[in-house]
Amino acid sequence: MAKKSKQTDAKAELEALGKQTRKAVEALVAEVREVAEELRSRTTAAAPVTSKVETVDFWFDPICPWAWMTSRWMLEVEKVRPVRTVFHVMSLSVLNEGRDLPEGYRTLLDKGWAPVRVALAVEEQYGQEQLRAFYTAIGTRIHPGQEGFTRDVLEAALRDVGLPPELADAGEVGDNDEALRASHHQGMDPVGQDVGTPVIHVGDVAFFGPVMSPAPKGEEAGRVYDGVLALASYKGFFELKRTRTVDPIFD
Repeated sequence: MAKKSKQTDAKAELEALGKQTRKAVEALVAEVREVAEELRSRTTAAAPVTSKVETVDFWFDPICPWAWMTSRWMLEVEKVRPVRTVFHVMSLSVLNEGRDLPEGYRTLLDKGWAPVRVALAVEEQYGQEQLRAFYTAIGTRIHPGQEGFTRDVLEAALRDVGLPPELADAGEVGDNDEALRASHHQGMDPVGQDVGTPVIHVGDVAFFGPVMSPAPKGEEAGRVYDGVLALASYKGFFELKRTRTVDPIFD
C-alpha cells in the first residue's frame, strides 16, 4: 500500500512538473512572438519607402550634338535616381523656319528634316522603346561616329535596332509634318522660342538644357540632375550661362 502511494505521488509530481513545463514553454513562446513582432514593426518602420519613378520628358533633334550629350547624361541619371527618360522629337528645321540664317546653317537644317521625320515614324509605328533605341543608334553614328545623316546612315541605324530600313522613306516626304510640328510645339512652347534643343519637362517644370561637355557619369550625374531640377523649379529662374570653351566630348 505504501509502495502504491509513492507511485501515485511520483505520478502527481510528474504531472505537475509537466504542467509547469508547458506553462513555461507557452510563456517563452509568447515572449518570443512578442519580440519578433516588435522587431518586425521596427524593420517595417525603418525600411525605406520605394521611390516613385519620375518621368523626364526629353525633346531632341537627332542632328544636335548638345542634345546628344544631354541625353547620354540622362541615361546616366537613370542609373542613380528613380527617373525614366521619355524621348520626344523636336525639329531645329521647324524652329528656324523663316529666320535669316547663315547659308551653311540653312543647308544643314534643310538636310535635318529627314532624321526627325524618320524618328517620328519610328515612335508612331513602333513605340517609345524603339524610339529610344533608334535615337541611340542614329546619334552614335552621327556624333561619335561622324558618319553624317544621309539616307544610308538612317537605314544603317534602323537596321542596328532591328527596324525595316524602308522606314527611311519617311525622311523624304512631308506627309506627316503636321504631327512633327505638334510634337515640336508640345516640347518647345512651354519654354519659348528663344532656345533650341535639348528641352526637358519634369512635371510642370520645363527648361532648355543643360548644355555640357563631357556628360557627367555615375553619382555626379545624379548630383547635377538634383541641382538642375532644383534651380529650374524656381518659377523666377530664367537663365544661367557661361561661354562654352570646349566642343562636345564624346566618350
